[in-house]
Amino acid sequence: MEIQNSRFLSIEQVQDQYLNQTRNSTPVKSTDGKSFQEILESRQLGTGSEVKFSKHASGRLAERNIRLTENQMDRLTEGAKKAGAKGIKESLVIVDQLAFIVNIPNNTVVTAMNQQDAAENVFTNIDGAVII
Repeated sequence: MEIQNSRFLSIEQVQDQYLNQTRNSTPVKSTDGKSFQEILESRQLGTGSEVKFSKHASGRLAERNIRLTENQMDRLTEGAKKAGAKGIKESLVIVDQLAFIVNIPNNTVVTAMNQQDAAENVFTNIDGAVII
């Protein structure tokens, strides 16, 4: 017994409609004109964005009265990018008399200290260092 109802599509019609479509070869662009691929690559490389500070690092900056200038922030970001380019995952980045431990995959400063707080000059759980 064959039931025909014009409201439903056959399996063949659904396949033709969804599976055999020609795909648009033009990548979809975001509002700022970048494709998903470009945004993904820039995020993976950490380009175009400054490092973030974890809650712990922000607290350390406040309690140690450390204020970063724009130049120091730029250099810290540059140091993190250099560390990432070398494959470093946890990096010590030294900017002037300040030391930062940066988690490179997350582009996040996890702790910060000045010269007085780093008196022992021993840094653990890092796999590379950048001096800027």
